[in-house]
Amino acid sequence: RLYACGQCGKRFAESSHLLRHLLAHSGERPFRCRLCGKSYGDGSYLAVHQRVHTGARPYPCPRCGKAFARSSTLARHRR
Repeated sequence: RLYACGQCGKRFAESSHLLRHLLAHSGERPFRCRLCGKSYGDGSYLAVHQRVHTGARPYPCPRCGKAFARSSTLARHRR
């Protein structure tokens, strides 16, 4: 069963994914950083943001060893 967004028609396999998607339409940003107050509509974006404060860089380059906070930054580095 697919769950469809009533506003844009996008479909999701899980109802929880639809609920997260609906935040994009509402502009609601319930996930707030306790350190700086920045807020996000998706908890996973907050988790990535918090690496700014912790200095965590969990994505090392296998070629040179330089580490990155985001997998997308590592991918760009490897190109």
